Amino acid sequence: MELKSFDGAELYLHEWVDVASPKGIVQIVHGMAEHARRYDAFAQFLNAHGYLVVADDHRGHGRTDEENLGYHAGDMFADTLRDEAEITGFYKNRYPGLKFILFGFSYGSFLAQAYLSKYGDLIDGAVIGGSCYKKDFEVYLGSVVAALGCAFVGEDRPAKFIRKLSFGAYEKKFDDREWLSVDAENNAAYKADPLCDFTCSNRFYSDFFRGLRSLYTKEYLQGLRRDLPILLISGEDDAVGNMGAGVKKLFRYYTEKAGMVRVQLVLFPSSRHEFLNEKAGREEKWGTVLGFLDGVPARQASEF
Repeated sequence: MELKSFDGAELYLHEWVDVASPKGIVQIVHGMAEHARRYDAFAQFLNAHGYLVVADDHRGHGRTDEENLGYHAGDMFADTLRDEAEITGFYKNRYPGLKFILFGFSYGSFLAQAYLSKYGDLIDGAVIGGSCYKKDFEVYLGSVVAALGCAFVGEDRPAKFIRKLSFGAYEKKFDDREWLSVDAENNAAYKADPLCDFTCSNRFYSDFFRGLRSLYTKEYLQGLRRDLPILLISGEDDAVGNMGAGVKKLFRYYTEKAGMVRVQLVLFPSSRHEFLNEKAGREEKWGTVLGFLDGVPARQASEF
């Protein structure tokens, strides 16, 4: 189905809602250069355990922009963040009274981090997967490179140099050059998918780096709910999370700097970025997420 967002943009929504007696809703926020249908098996698993699942294909992604992958006019990070809040509101109105959990993965995890500060009052909990604390020299360098790309190459053109700097660096961390996952079948399926593995535009990266610079500021800190349940979950060998170090830094930020009291950290040994799609240890990985969801209490109306 399609949902018209705040500015008239038509977002393609995927729903997994064949649940007789739902106990909650999970909103998946997918990663860069992929689409929400890749979460089909995981969503069906959650359905079997009582959770409705919804997810959009972001601007510049999937069926929302399948003729123009990697680019959408406007601020692709800020507008997508607002889209996610619109989607939350839409489904909270459709299914009132159910607890609501946001699940952001990879690029979606950074959207989720931003969501926590700006729209955290809308949700009962959040899962942040394949993420890290990201405010370093790479962010500022990337901002400069993306700005130059927009100015001299074109904002809608693929940011090939940034891709080489980022994904190329991830590949070098592994002898087999497969940073995505340890699952060969998953890696092959990703590369063969016409809606995956494309190079995002200079505009996408410019907006993404601007969004990253807005994290961990004084304003960001003030917007966080100290009692919000959060699960930080990644593969221990995830290059995006700096092989676990960046995820641990994010955990320390939320617990020590922000004073959040319900944050959990789980790292899966021998797993890389797409831990959800690796067959090895799937029962444990999916079960860890399910255990967190089941432990998130629904707030009473008076708490909103």
